Amino acid sequence: MAEATKPNPQTNDPDVPKTRKAFVPLENNPEVMTSLVHKLGLSHALSFHDVYSITDPDMLAFVPRPAAALLLVFPVSTSYETSRMDEDKEKPEYEGKGEGEPVVWYKQTIRNACGLIGILHALSNGLATNFIEVEWSMLIFDDGGTVEPDSDLHKLVKDAIPLAPAQRADLLYNSQALESAHQSAATQGDSAAPGAEDNIDLHYVCFVKDEKSNLWELDGRRKGPLNRGALGVDEDVLSEKALELGVKKFLAREEAAGGGELRFSVIALAQSLD
Repeated sequence: MAEATKPNPQTNDPDVPKTRKAFVPLENNPEVMTSLVHKLGLSHALSFHDVYSITDPDMLAFVPRPAAALLLVFPVSTSYETSRMDEDKEKPEYEGKGEGEPVVWYKQTIRNACGLIGILHALSNGLATNFIEVEWSMLIFDDGGTVEPDSDLHKLVKDAIPLAPAQRADLLYNSQALESAHQSAATQGDSAAPGAEDNIDLHYVCFVKDEKSNLWELDGRRKGPLNRGALGVDEDVLSEKALELGVKKFLAREEAAGGGELRFSVIALAQSLD
């Protein structure tokens, strides 16, 4: 099994038309992503970390456990597109909403924003939801009343949960707080950022574990969230079984197709080290 390696930090969203809003793609960089989520309102107790190996226990040991979510960056190859369309063709469009959803899923309608969508999937589900901060800033009015406004992230997730996917996508599309935080993060990083309208050949998906220990693949390009199987209560998204059900299937598909596209990278959301 080939190892996941750090690719050129770009993303690809060919299903989102160029007439729609477009974002400068986020660099595949844990520091950039951590800056973004802390700006939105995630507790500094969590950060993103590079996963340098998915098979070497010594390398995996550098990532704090349990990992709350994984972001996989991968090439949008012919073999992937064929697999995606074959799996999705018989599926109905997802219409889930509300507190009864097993996971919160976001449909992507902003071009070149799959990195941001992946991050929102990581923050809106599983362990990370326990670390979304609320800003308890007190405002005093003439009548003596007060309000306690939410952090941008807390308000965004709270507002998204009762909405159907189309309305949820509009919420993200029209969020000035989200756009501002993304623009700030997109100017950071170690490499020159591509343009917002560029055609990019890499894509992000997110893997999370729900309250019932199911592993979910979350991708705004798909018809909805994908349940990839059950995990043990003590198994996180970096466990051997989770990797077999998720990340390693992406690698195996490319190897079976000839192994020419192996620009993979994995980033974990987990406890901060400082």
